[in-house]
Amino acid sequence: MKPISNRQTKPTVTTVLTYGTLLLPLGILLYSASVSDVGIVRAEAHPENLAKSALSTPQEASTLRSAPQIRSASEAGVCRMVPNLALTTIDGRAKPLHSFVGEKGLVVAMVSSTCPVSQKMAPALARAEQTAKAAGLGFLYVAVTPTDSVSELQAMAKSSGWRGAITKDTEGTLLHALNPASTTEVFVLDAARTIIYRGAVSDQYGPTWAKDQPTKEYLTSAIRAVGRGEIPAVIATTAPGCALEKPSKPKELNAVTYHNRISRIVQENCVECHRSGGIAPFTLENYDAVVAHAGMIRQVVQEGQMPPWFAEPASDKTHSPWANDRSLSPKDKSDLLQWLAGEKPKGDPADAPAPKKFAESGWNIGKPDAIFAFAKPVKVKAEGTMPYQIVDVPTNFTQDTWVDGIEVQPGDRSVVHHVLVFVRKPGESARGDMDERGGFFGAYVPGFSTLDYPAGFAKKIPAGSVLRFQMHYTPNGKATEDVTRIGFRIAKTPPKHEVKVAGIANILLRIPPGAENHPEKATIPVPADVKVLAFLPHMHVRAKAARYELVTPDKKRTTLLNVPRYDFNWQLYYELKEPLSVPKGSRIEFTGWFDNSAKNPANPDPTKLVRWGPQTYDEMLLGYVEYYIPGPLEAEGGLQRGGRIGEALRERFGSRGNGSDSGQNIENLFRRLDKNGDGRLSRDELPRESLFNQLDANKDGFVTLEEAKKRFSGGR
Repeated sequence: MKPISNRQTKPTVTTVLTYGTLLLPLGILLYSASVSDVGIVRAEAHPENLAKSALSTPQEASTLRSAPQIRSASEAGVCRMVPNLALTTIDGRAKPLHSFVGEKGLVVAMVSSTCPVSQKMAPALARAEQTAKAAGLGFLYVAVTPTDSVSELQAMAKSSGWRGAITKDTEGTLLHALNPASTTEVFVLDAARTIIYRGAVSDQYGPTWAKDQPTKEYLTSAIRAVGRGEIPAVIATTAPGCALEKPSKPKELNAVTYHNRISRIVQENCVECHRSGGIAPFTLENYDAVVAHAGMIRQVVQEGQMPPWFAEPASDKTHSPWANDRSLSPKDKSDLLQWLAGEKPKGDPADAPAPKKFAESGWNIGKPDAIFAFAKPVKVKAEGTMPYQIVDVPTNFTQDTWVDGIEVQPGDRSVVHHVLVFVRKPGESARGDMDERGGFFGAYVPGFSTLDYPAGFAKKIPAGSVLRFQMHYTPNGKATEDVTRIGFRIAKTPPKHEVKVAGIANILLRIPPGAENHPEKATIPVPADVKVLAFLPHMHVRAKAARYELVTPDKKRTTLLNVPRYDFNWQLYYELKEPLSVPKGSRIEFTGWFDNSAKNPANPDPTKLVRWGPQTYDEMLLGYVEYYIPGPLEAEGGLQRGGRIGEALRERFGSRGNGSDSGQNIENLFRRLDKNGDGRLSRDELPRESLFNQLDANKDGFVTLEEAKKRFSGGR
């Protein structure tokens, strides 16, 4: 079963990734350095008044004119149990809710005979009912408008072809348990009455629009997924329809117990890691285990360390812009902490959720078309820490290959903390840190291992490429071995859009000894209109905070992602619910703050001047941005090859027609790179091979200041 946090949305479009100037294989290399010599102002450490975030609250748009919008699981109340309530159907039969549940679960559909959107959706619900029956799910219609008469509802059922039972829920107990927002909202429950999906039937109808055919069949997809024992790709949306008032709260139905509430919170937020074979040091798969670790759970939840999610909350504290937001909702957090602090009632085992399934040996992306694994195991020691392990695996692809599904599977999850996989193209440097700045190709952290792209989107593996695995192992007291692998689903047809990742890097960072709050910045120019879909900040053990900001051509500055408490132990991927449009001429800034003092318990040496490097005792300032370029695929490729490199770099250095200023900036940067002071740059001092080859005009194996000036001041 796919974890809900794992790529649970498929927005209008999905996922993206590359490197360079967001497109240009160069702009981020070294020219995004935070150095005063090139006129870049350092960020103030943790300013009190951050720029207003463009993502802090949902976009202001009329709900009457909005298509279904993706919601996060915690925000929508997904994974909660629906009590076994007593219901009465419109033909007078009194039955408990569980009697409507099929072998695999139950669909509960809100309906109204007087809402025009609900009327239009009625035939689609009849078709969904047949799909549910075939998948092993029951189907229940709930009339939500008090004035709907029995005769009207019966006529609606007959004309639409409904076969399932209809209830009016006059006591409001079911409506309060579900809290639907509109007359068209549907809920899919599993066999244990846990909400697995809630939201729209499809995107065909709304209060002010209609399509001839839907483009997204949310309910049908959810039914089929639950029938297979899987989590749907989309687990919550808004449901355009006639709005409903929040139902009055009935008398308390159930006290919070482990089985009816806490087990679901723990299962959804903790068991991905805290399970047999998981990376966590202890399991939380049953009541006794949760009680035994109650003190520790309470501490890490109260302090916000668990579940691991470090993005600053939205300003309204209720709507998250992130599709994979792992934070606890206020209600879940309150119920969990109160239960932990109290007598910890166990409750009725009949209320327990269905066991959560994990892909131990199977693949979430389906059977891969190609699988690549380590040629020999990596030995993981029993104690202490380990530096990153770099493992290269050749693809032996004889032609360019497009992949629309990517999944990384560790061999021993108990010691694999995270994995980043890069593609090293033929002719590129084999140095250990080279691929990182170019953008990762696949990744694994607990709870995120799969990149599953919709039709029309894919990533390219050039012929003859090598896969580079960057492995972070965490010894757990027992020596072991690991063979990690990656699986690809090859796209059946060439995509319309190439998925890309850009890395915003500052390889010239210098963190002084003892500095408690040292800022460094990197910038990437955006030379074309792009759609940003996700972020992944990457730094090492001295990092303490990170922030992405967008500066548009009109000089407006907005915060895209703020991580006030960065934690190296969690290389988190922050996926937007909806793609963010970034106009041509903008720039994205990535700022990190570092604690190189003795107060940082993870600091290996507070007396050291820290520079860029691949191991954890070095540092990095590397902000990944996932994106795609609207328009035909051919246009995207053209932006990556040469033509705009000189233009982007001249803009980056601020020349704008002033050759002397640009030349001085290049001299300043050249002196910083020339570590041995011999007046020329070796490949070690300028390690980006493609750039070095461009600058080394006479091909003598060194770059002189004159060659650099000629290349960047003189254009192409």
